[in-house]
Amino acid sequence: MRKMILLIGLLALTVCQQNTTVPLTREKAMELRKKMIEQQIMARGVKNPLVIEAMRTVPRHEFVPRDIRSNAYNDQALPIGFGQTISQPYIVAFMSEHLGVKPGDRVLEIGTGSGYQAAVLARIVDTVYTMEIIPQLAERAARTLQHLGYKNVVVRHGDGYAGWPEKAPFDAIIVTAAPPSIPPPLLAQLKTGGRMVLPVGEYVQELNIIRKTESGLHMESVLPVRFVPMTGKIQQKNKQD
Repeated sequence: MRKMILLIGLLALTVCQQNTTVPLTREKAMELRKKMIEQQIMARGVKNPLVIEAMRTVPRHEFVPRDIRSNAYNDQALPIGFGQTISQPYIVAFMSEHLGVKPGDRVLEIGTGSGYQAAVLARIVDTVYTMEIIPQLAERAARTLQHLGYKNVVVRHGDGYAGWPEKAPFDAIIVTAAPPSIPPPLLAQLKTGGRMVLPVGEYVQELNIIRKTESGLHMESVLPVRFVPMTGKIQQKNKQD
């Protein structure tokens, strides 16, 4: 009996040790980011040096809940609470590259989430204006970005369907939640010559690149994706239609 109790105790100790979150050191995080860049991003064709350097610089693990930070540099999306996720690193890099941003640009992001995508873009552009409909996520992302010293990211709690008209027009707009159709207010707030990258669809989603030119809008579908749905006014509008 004593041996059985001892064995159960040892098994319980083993399980506890396996479930203990090992904190990432600065050196380990840098090593994992280097592998992420090489194996997940560059190996899949992302070439823009500005995007690659931004992904190399931004500490992704700081935007991930503490209990799963050991998975921060894995090739996967991760839960951040409230039914939302931080996107797979490759998708963040892919969308950033196809957004075509450059130093001096002003960008609107719809769907702040963890704040990671905004941080990546903030390493490239002049200012990122980012909107999040879930107040707790907006507050958390703002705290994280402030803690990490991102002074060129402005976080706002609100429904992204209407965009941010008082800060428009924008050189680029990125949407990280999938609407069933493209919100007209966002198109109106995009500069002529600018780009919008967003997933569109419900059960089947496609990542779309929209270019706004003097002659009109040019849309290209580039990748099948799976994002959380855009919530708020667009859902109500979709039900009415």
